[in-house]
Amino acid sequence: MANFRIWAPWRLAYVKDASKDIEEECIFCAKPAQDDDAANLIVHRGERSFVILNLFPYTNGHLMVAPYSHIGRLQEIGSETLAEMMALAQRAMDRLEQVYDPHGYNVGFNQGRVAGAGVEHHIHMHVVPRWGGDTNFMPVIADTKVMPQSIEQSYEALKGAF
Repeated sequence: MANFRIWAPWRLAYVKDASKDIEEECIFCAKPAQDDDAANLIVHRGERSFVILNLFPYTNGHLMVAPYSHIGRLQEIGSETLAEMMALAQRAMDRLEQVYDPHGYNVGFNQGRVAGAGVEHHIHMHVVPRWGGDTNFMPVIADTKVMPQSIEQSYEALKGAF
């Protein structure tokens, strides 16, 4: 059997953070407050919510839409904020089509730790572009994803397009 090594040094930060208390700081509160959109990968700010690139994406262009308010459950989001979040998800999908031409999307919320929420107490919606054949032997056999574009390149492609 062949011995393969894939170098992904940018993943070390994620691995180290995974061992810490995830709720130390809410990224969806801290990042917009820092007012440095490029450093924080915020591609668009709305009135009540914003669009941010996922720092540890499933695919290139993996975006998240989050309210500015620290709200933990979908049922607690006000109707105006929810409407803006859905409108931003639509705009995100339009922009992703222009930049990446995906074949489909996964769009949704993970509410609660058991449902897969990495940030459990601040609800956010994932917009994940997908392509036919984007799952191959790497994630199936080696639990490894291959990203063809850096996060910085993804940010440059998507920023300011809303």
